[in-house]
Amino acid sequence: MRGALLNGILPLYKPRGMTSFDCVAKIRKLYQTRKVGHSGTLDPNVDGVLPICIGNATKVVQFLVASGKQYQGSITLGFATTTEDLDGDTVEQAAITRPFTTAEIDAGLAALTGAITQIPPMFSAVKVNGRRLYDYARHGETVERPQRHVTITSFIQRQAATYDPQRQTQTIYFTVACSKGTYVRTLAVDLGKQLGVPAVMSDLTRLKSGGFTLADTVTFEEIEAHVAAQTEADLLAPIDRALTQYPQVTLTDAQWAKVKNGVWLTKDEGQQAAPDENTVLALVYQNSIKCLYSYRPNEQRYKPLKMFAVN
Repeated sequence: MRGALLNGILPLYKPRGMTSFDCVAKIRKLYQTRKVGHSGTLDPNVDGVLPICIGNATKVVQFLVASGKQYQGSITLGFATTTEDLDGDTVEQAAITRPFTTAEIDAGLAALTGAITQIPPMFSAVKVNGRRLYDYARHGETVERPQRHVTITSFIQRQAATYDPQRQTQTIYFTVACSKGTYVRTLAVDLGKQLGVPAVMSDLTRLKSGGFTLADTVTFEEIEAHVAAQTEADLLAPIDRALTQYPQVTLTDAQWAKVKNGVWLTKDEGQQAAPDENTVLALVYQNSIKCLYSYRPNEQRYKPLKMFAVN
């Protein structure tokens, strides 16, 4: 496939020690294209699923980012750090002299389930007044951080917590399913607040993102082997994988002739019983999603939302 224009989603297994931008830069070299983007930053000390969009697939990055995420990891009680994970300096310590019971931990996790409000950590990529929060933090500056509203679908223990009597710390092992924009580091700190002790995220792996699971991912070693064999295109999932949440409508030849020129569709052509302002359709032609159309109640028509291909 060398020299061919490649389009698709690469379900990368991001290793620890690399930033998400490092991964994008490496994929650009391997796939010999500048048109590469990722669907949600993972911290350098976090591994797991990082869907990478190549070619025309960069048009669906926003839809991959909007999808829910799932993680597993651990939270250690007894100390807190500047970064809310093990990369930072310790800023607070409190010996855990009596380990928390399973019921107490479960109650703390349950209190953080549902719609919650988070304040992003200072060591994060959120922008305030045009600067990243981590830039303020590295210069010893503080700034008011914007609240963000996220949804925690599930936050549960995946195995029994362990207690270290020498260090007087307790480690909780969890899985969490959450909406976009959730800081799991901050969830760890907030769990400590629920229990009345300092806490830190001590391990994290992303299990699911953009509809891809850990089992779907490929490593850099596997990608390099495919590049050497000139079969790197075989690793790419179609753009359609990012759009499975939308009802599909198959277009006739006549409809596609209109749609590829941006012509609106009628309410009846949308084939939905009761469309509203939130209704988005994936329009399919020749077994491929070509675009998304959204419903406009005032006009009772479907209007182009995102075009992926016009051929």
